[in-house]
Amino acid sequence: MATDAVATRTIVLSVTGISCPSGQGVVESALRSRAGVIDVVANWTSQSATVVFDPLLTDTDELATSVTDCGCGCTGESLPSNLCTPSVNDSEPSHEGHSGHTEAGAHSGHDMSGHVHAMRNGFIVAAILAIPIMLYSPIGREVVGWTFAAPFGLSDAWFSLILSLPVIFYADRMFFTGAWQALRARTLDMMVLVAVAVGTGWLYSVAVTVTGGTDVFYEAVAVLSAFVMLGHWLEMRARSGASQAVSSLLNLTPPRAAVLRDGDVVEVPTSELSVGDLLLIRPGAKIPVDSIVEEGTSDVDESMVTGESLPVAKDVGSAVIGATINGTGTLRVRAEKVGRDTALAQIVDLVQQAQNSKAPGQRLADRAAFWLVLVALFGGVATFVFWITIGGRSFSEAMLFAITVIVVTCPDALGLATPMAIMVGTGLGAKRGVLFKDAAALETLTKVRTVVMDKTGTLTLGRPEVVDVYPADGIGEADLLRLTAAVERESEHPVARAIVEYAASAKATEASATDFEAIPGHGAVATVEGRRVAAGSLRLMEREGVDLGALDAVAKKVASGGRTIVVVGVDGQPAGVFGVADAVRPTSRRAVQDLKDLGIESVMLTGDNAATADRIAAELHIDTIIAEVLPGDKAGAITQAQDGKRAVAMVGDGVNDAPALALADVGIAIGAGTDVAIEAADVVLMRSDPLDIPIAIRISRGTVRKMHQNLAWAVGYNAVALPIAAGVFTGWGLTLTPELAALSMSGSTVLVALNALLLRRLKLPT
Repeated sequence: MATDAVATRTIVLSVTGISCPSGQGVVESALRSRAGVIDVVANWTSQSATVVFDPLLTDTDELATSVTDCGCGCTGESLPSNLCTPSVNDSEPSHEGHSGHTEAGAHSGHDMSGHVHAMRNGFIVAAILAIPIMLYSPIGREVVGWTFAAPFGLSDAWFSLILSLPVIFYADRMFFTGAWQALRARTLDMMVLVAVAVGTGWLYSVAVTVTGGTDVFYEAVAVLSAFVMLGHWLEMRARSGASQAVSSLLNLTPPRAAVLRDGDVVEVPTSELSVGDLLLIRPGAKIPVDSIVEEGTSDVDESMVTGESLPVAKDVGSAVIGATINGTGTLRVRAEKVGRDTALAQIVDLVQQAQNSKAPGQRLADRAAFWLVLVALFGGVATFVFWITIGGRSFSEAMLFAITVIVVTCPDALGLATPMAIMVGTGLGAKRGVLFKDAAALETLTKVRTVVMDKTGTLTLGRPEVVDVYPADGIGEADLLRLTAAVERESEHPVARAIVEYAASAKATEASATDFEAIPGHGAVATVEGRRVAAGSLRLMEREGVDLGALDAVAKKVASGGRTIVVVGVDGQPAGVFGVADAVRPTSRRAVQDLKDLGIESVMLTGDNAATADRIAAELHIDTIIAEVLPGDKAGAITQAQDGKRAVAMVGDGVNDAPALALADVGIAIGAGTDVAIEAADVVLMRSDPLDIPIAIRISRGTVRKMHQNLAWAVGYNAVALPIAAGVFTGWGLTLTPELAALSMSGSTVLVALNALLLRRLKLPT
């Protein structure tokens, strides 16, 4: 769904009353009729609709009106009130918080539950009344042997008619309402089929009863209604389970926040927070919104948002994410992003838009479902005409065949086949910190056979780290670390900080430096414990008159391995050599091996020199290296890797990776990367962990596998059931009644839903 981000806006509306998968077309048709709407995708499983529109031509209120006009309900944008704050104009993106309707999330959950209860109650009514209707039918008299006369002196037909009234006017009301909505929107869906089947059968039976006839089939109508309602009830229960990922995300934000005002702590709803508010975060409390630490130190558990299992240390100046949990320290933080601008709100938006997007295969299935409705209607008519004219059956028998064809061909399973799998797959990814932006990316990722990974920040941590320490003869490593760290502690250079951190991790004794002098491009010198210590490049050693002697060969060896060297001289004598390199992420090697196990080639792309690239590649067992690539040439490297036929994924984190991410078949952004890279990517890895690359691929393959299984089942079911329902195999004793047709149709749809839910058991690396 590519759009101009400047001229358009994308929102997810919380819609109620989409009563079946094929009913999505009613909402889509209603919204597309609104001026300014560019694209819309409704989703039965999530009861929502993603709308891309021009904010100059329409706004959220008008879109909501379009939905309600078509007979469905709309409670506005699909985020809960505790993530949202009011804004002045809904047609403009809010930078302070939510725009428009503030109770959408609460209403959505209530309406979902109410819809499930209504379906359950309808099933109970239909099932209870179907029993006596069946007993007083010809089948009940003959098969069951029921001998009791109908009460009040009524005939069996009149008694069954009376019992059928609650079934038709209460339990089946949703089918007739849904059919009317579909016809108003000039579309055909499953509701139309059920309404036609039930309505035709019931009206025919009423006409026969009124004229004194007895050849009725109220029992077929009642049992048919009960089975269809049962199927829909089970579908909705499965659907509510599939949407748990978004629900769990929505529930992460605390409902209230502690705000410091004039020195006092005031508890306010999170939805009322504004940018700039000073918040008190007590130990163990959830952080309400994205903020900056102004006072205090603590460790924060960010696993619920980023998936990172280890707590992250925070001190003054650190950014903290809303919905994460503070550790044992007390923090005072300044609110930086609230409402829809928070990281959690953006994650929810991404997940919802991905769940509402349609894979290429789903669009084909939608068209097939529409034509299947036409096939069902025309097939029912053709079946009726055939059996009453050529087949030599009675009017009522021909009618039963026709109703059976209409019922058995309902396209619910076909319409549910891919959306259910996509919802479960994207939800599974969200729990692991893998965010798919749309279903197309989910499907395309299964075709990828080459993954090109940027080195710095993706395979490596993007910061220097001491990897080699070579003390000179006559000096111990502890002394070397103490003297060198004393000099480097006065410097702000990243390499200097790496040496200081290494010395601290080795528990080296601290010393103080005086007379510090930084020499740009070469290093630094200072006096430590009365000794002149120089730390830097080979040129600095020449400047200081230090003859390296045997250390010269060591320094050249370290440099040839792709490391930055720091040579140390003390009082004009060589003291040691440090090798500093960009540290490889702990999980990078395992990620490369997992990709290899999946049959995917790993390619490392870097602007570094060949020696550095070779060192990293050897450590990670990567065979293909593209080194010394200028930032502007990365996109060209992707084109070359694609070679016109191979699907290639690009993984990166920097601004200079954005063109390559956009050009690749699937762009994967490391979550800690820049906003530009994340915007250009199709998949975002929130944990900044390369091990999530094969996890994303496994999720995509598992999801698409379920999609294919469901589609194959839906198509196969209709291919087999339709001729049986039409009576093609009657001569061999193989027939279907409307009741059995309803049961098989509902069972088929429930199987598709349950098969999609099995995706939750997908085995993923931990």
